[in-house]
Amino acid sequence: MANVPTPAAENKAPPPLLFTPFCSRGLTLKNRIMVSAMAMYSSSGGFTDDFHLVHLGRFALGGAGLIMTEATAVTEDGRITPGCAGIWLDAQVHNLRRITAFLHKFGAAAGMQLGHSGWKGATRRPWHGGGPLTVEDRKQRDEAPWEIKSPSAEPFTTGWATPHELTQCDLNHLIDAFRRSACRVNDAEFDVIELHCAHGYLLHSFLSPLANHRTDEYGGSLENRMRFPLSVAQVIRQTWPTDKPMFVRISSVDGIDVGWRIEDSVIFAKELRKLGVDAIDCSSGGMNLPRSKQLVSRTPGFQIPFAARIRREAEIPTIAVGLIRDVRQAQAVLENGDADLIALAREALFNPNWAAQAAVELMPESGWNSWPEPFGWWLERRARSSASSRQGVRDV
Repeated sequence: MANVPTPAAENKAPPPLLFTPFCSRGLTLKNRIMVSAMAMYSSSGGFTDDFHLVHLGRFALGGAGLIMTEATAVTEDGRITPGCAGIWLDAQVHNLRRITAFLHKFGAAAGMQLGHSGWKGATRRPWHGGGPLTVEDRKQRDEAPWEIKSPSAEPFTTGWATPHELTQCDLNHLIDAFRRSACRVNDAEFDVIELHCAHGYLLHSFLSPLANHRTDEYGGSLENRMRFPLSVAQVIRQTWPTDKPMFVRISSVDGIDVGWRIEDSVIFAKELRKLGVDAIDCSSGGMNLPRSKQLVSRTPGFQIPFAARIRREAEIPTIAVGLIRDVRQAQAVLENGDADLIALAREALFNPNWAAQAAVELMPESGWNSWPEPFGWWLERRARSSASSRQGVRDV
């Protein structure tokens, strides 16, 4: 005899897309909310510490499905600032494993973003003024500049150091550094690895014609400019376990009608998909451009169209990021088929409980289950009490 659905089952609405699981390879995320990679500039010698444990752990307590580390350098000279995290040493794995264990305990997946600063390295922390490190930084904080590297021997902008132009031997060493780092990421028990090909750093500087002026097989045509980033992506995918997903963050465009274009991103995404990349994290910018060529990044969700186009034309899952603050907006992005995951950065810093609060807003009856029980048990009762008090006032 066939099972007859009960009235309760018939009336039960499906969960909003923001809170449906996302499956990629052997990983299932409990929801579609990702905390984006955000540089904290708070490491010492590349090592994470209790700050990073608490900083990332609070997003797990706040209900996010996937939490990404800041861009983590594969070599010591691949850091952006002296305070950036690294994974070029086996010894750096131990502290990272503490972080992944905590995230897993509270139901979140752990992701690491691997990167290299390129010509934007050896700089001060933003609150120390940004820009290149100088002798004054050595005097004040014992932070000395180091040699930076790039596709071409040209500075990022006026007043910045001229980088060392990478040779074929250098490129081979870097590919091996990414491979070794990917092994350490797995040893640290991360679930997702993300390759940083955005924001003007090393791999993006190979892609963009604004930075890459090489005349060998790594410069000139789009195919040549993609060659080194694709080689890095390939070695990571071959090293990274087959049951774990790999993402790539890109700058979808350099700016307005200049440099790297959205059409290039679609082609790049197709090539990454062939290598086994599972999703494209769609950011933008990072080059030094005249104001007239810079994207206007004040509109909520200004990068969503990039995620939508790449998802549609490259036929690969995408991640939408960039001033997505409102729960209903995030839900609409998924409903419209513009992206598969929603990434939060500064909004998550402002409100680490964004995901858990979104669950209550979209699912008033069951949303409190998204909170850790020691929090949710009390807060749900507080909400009921407040609702009863308001109802009593109305009745009077």
